[in-house]
Amino acid sequence: MKTKLYFTAIMLLGSMAISNAQAQNTECMTNLSIYVEHAKVKNYDAAYTPWKMVYETCPGVNLANFTVGERILKDKIKKASGADKDGFIADLEQLYKNRMVHFPKKTKMADMMIKEVLLKYDNKMLSDDQIYTMLGKAYTEDRSNFKNPKALYLYFSSLVDLHKAGSKDLQEVFDVYDDVTVKIEEENGKLTDRISKLLPKEEAGTLTAKEKKRLSADTKNSKSFGQIAGSIDAKLGPLADCTNLIPLYQKTFDANKDNVVWVKRAVGLMFNKECTDDPMFKKLFEAQLALDPSADAYVYGGTLKSKAGDKKGAVADFDKALGLETDAKKRSKIAYKVATIYRRGSKGTARKYAQKAIDADPSNGKAYLLIANLYATSANQCGTTTFEKRAIYWKAADMARKAGRVDPSLSSRANKSAASYSAKAPTKEMIFTEGMAGKTVSFSCWVGGSVKVPSL
Repeated sequence: MKTKLYFTAIMLLGSMAISNAQAQNTECMTNLSIYVEHAKVKNYDAAYTPWKMVYETCPGVNLANFTVGERILKDKIKKASGADKDGFIADLEQLYKNRMVHFPKKTKMADMMIKEVLLKYDNKMLSDDQIYTMLGKAYTEDRSNFKNPKALYLYFSSLVDLHKAGSKDLQEVFDVYDDVTVKIEEENGKLTDRISKLLPKEEAGTLTAKEKKRLSADTKNSKSFGQIAGSIDAKLGPLADCTNLIPLYQKTFDANKDNVVWVKRAVGLMFNKECTDDPMFKKLFEAQLALDPSADAYVYGGTLKSKAGDKKGAVADFDKALGLETDAKKRSKIAYKVATIYRRGSKGTARKYAQKAIDADPSNGKAYLLIANLYATSANQCGTTTFEKRAIYWKAADMARKAGRVDPSLSSRANKSAASYSAKAPTKEMIFTEGMAGKTVSFSCWVGGSVKVPSL
């Protein structure tokens, strides 16, 4: 033990000596100042030579060798072509590797590997296998820092392409799909949690300059995750339809029936893809219930009871699922799942559970979208006149807009829904003709409540 400590101390002193020696190199410090000043005004051509001198001679003297150096080399790559461009790409690739050596405490492995992959991918220098292998290493070894939406998509997309080429099996596709979608939910959840705290201040006009910047960045990033989530689902496409899922799980069930992770993923995917009518779903549900009688298991049990006509038993299972789950976000997801089950039957019940989802997690935009859809599809039941029936679309549009505000990852879908609903609401001509400007329309159907007609 003493010997190990001795050598550790020697290594530490050695690295400190190198760092001090670099800091004492006046030529390095002079050129550091020169290239930083050039870089400030984006004169990267002038910054290149002094930067290269410092980077090659005193790489560990300052983190700017890597942060500013990255910008300098990216500029060179943008302006170069042929062999020169390939050389600068190789230099930048090496810079990412060197940063992990010289500044390990200020460098995230996943960030550097992602940058390396994206650099070579954008320049068409990687195969699907290389993309999947490199990003897989970054994802498994540094998952907490793997947050780049484009990289998450490429990680999954390259796997799907490898499967289509016959080199990866379908189960691996589903496993990575589950991992990546959970990761996207986690990262977007962090963003929407912050957004939900800032929205009331924005509406009150009390946001500070720093908070405005934070809200803008979080909204932009959440939208990016929403776009990537949609692209991942599109990439998975028909691979996860019931005709593929059922025979795969029938074939692999016996080998995996005691693997709780596999069972939970299988039954969850079958539920999400609405393959709940097949006996395989029940078989998987029963396996999960035996292995892990968690909240989700009771949602699936309630689904089966509901399909069998046991509405009372279904409600008991759904409420038990909500009672078992203590995590607010997970409870919100469960309530939303239950709401989707009821959406084609009892709209009032569906809204009740959707509202429970919102109460548990105010940033659950999907629940707002579901309520908006429930309102919109009830137009013919909510009013006696054409004007009254169409007025429900104002209420639906408002709910859809709320979905996009609380969860910007849904903004594209929410905006389209709101625009569609608004287009079906009474026109200005109808408002004028009916003399309804500024008045209130009340709903006596299951929706209840009212809307105020816009003033002309």
